[in-house]
Amino acid sequence: MSTRLYQRDIDEAEATDVLVVGSGPAGLAAAVSAARTGARVRVIDRFGVAGGNLTAGLVGPCMTSFSLDGRTQLVRGVFDEFVRRMEEQGGAVHPSRTKAGTQYSGFIRYGHDAVTPFEAETAKRVAQEMLLGEGVDLLLHTWAVDAVVEDGAVRGVVIVNKSGMSYLPAGVVIDATGDGDVAAFAGARFEKGRESDGLMQPMTLFFRIGSVDDEAVEEYKRQYPDELFPFQHLVEEAQASGRYDLPRRGVQLFKTMEPGVWRINTTRVNGVDGTDARDLTKAEVVSRRQVDVLMDFFHRELPGLEHCKLIDTAATVGVRESRRVVGQYVLTLDDLVNGTRFPDTIAVAGYPVDIHSPSGNAGPFDDGIPRTANEYEIPFRSLVPESVDGLLVAGRCLSATHEALAAVRVMPPSFAMGEAAGIAAAWGADRGTPVRETDTARLRSELEQRGAYLGASSDASVGR
Repeated sequence: MSTRLYQRDIDEAEATDVLVVGSGPAGLAAAVSAARTGARVRVIDRFGVAGGNLTAGLVGPCMTSFSLDGRTQLVRGVFDEFVRRMEEQGGAVHPSRTKAGTQYSGFIRYGHDAVTPFEAETAKRVAQEMLLGEGVDLLLHTWAVDAVVEDGAVRGVVIVNKSGMSYLPAGVVIDATGDGDVAAFAGARFEKGRESDGLMQPMTLFFRIGSVDDEAVEEYKRQYPDELFPFQHLVEEAQASGRYDLPRRGVQLFKTMEPGVWRINTTRVNGVDGTDARDLTKAEVVSRRQVDVLMDFFHRELPGLEHCKLIDTAATVGVRESRRVVGQYVLTLDDLVNGTRFPDTIAVAGYPVDIHSPSGNAGPFDDGIPRTANEYEIPFRSLVPESVDGLLVAGRCLSATHEALAAVRVMPPSFAMGEAAGIAAAWGADRGTPVRETDTARLRSELEQRGAYLGASSDASVGR
């Protein structure tokens, strides 16, 4: 591809203390917590709604916010507030009231205790109002296209939207894009994929179906209680005979709060890169064609789904893994398995390693993948790029290995990371000090005062 030098003057917006790029779980929590710390906060998002995968991605339920044994709620704070606000509107079930092996958990037992069913429309409203209620300057339909770096620190972000291009200066920027876009623009080092071949986890387009016979689906699971995923033997038989060729071992379907309506997490597109526009286009096309294949298969061969109807597909394909920004500390699988304790822990999680094979139909939860500790910790240093200042990352672009990311990439830990990043960013902007120099003991104390759980010694332990 040839290159062209392009120069132009662009408008410069009024500076804010904190700029959050992306309003998904990490960005939502970051913006809310930064604003509550007294910062002037702006958040931008490429979609027309706040919430990212919670809303535009139709991803749900939120995976467990509890320990692996389901006894202790680990992710609280902004996440818990978000869930309870949805619950008040009849649009969520608090995770303390759900159990593994039931329809809300997709009948999966391992790692699926205390999931959070919620309705995407409720999430849209609650996310929006939480941001606006804290005085956050919300700018939707807006993409970050470059970062401005001076003296080794990010000073702001160049954006584009229907109004054209402009520059948004900020004291500290939080990259909550999931893909580490701002960090990459700023020249931060990053990695992609598994160590052996660089391949990343596949993409999945969520969709919803209605007119499901709920009782027939549950009856099937009663007849085949040992299947890891529903309809596994029917899928395998159809694959063996050539009647069905999607690279999944079963059907991951999750009951919503509405009778007869289920979320489907079963499309799979391998060999694609979430930071490549052509790959994203391919994933959208292929996964929507897979929806047609699945609907036909449901009608022909799956009990309870014979008369189901397609309600909608997500506005965007879901990306499990892309850039992992190399930070001051790289979180590893050993850390999760051994429950490594960190002096700068800012989040605790219990979701297991959930690797969908980048090259086949295996996963998640295949034999051979070590079990994590009942609860494990995420250090602040994994949110701090190793060489670029004025920037924090939160969510699935944190500093972690391919295997560790597969556990911490889900939505509740992303909320927890974002909440910590927001407080640290607000402090750094207020004092004009590098965020990498954040007093993590003070940060931990502040998080605990706001209701966070940071380990077994935390005073805020909550049982089920």
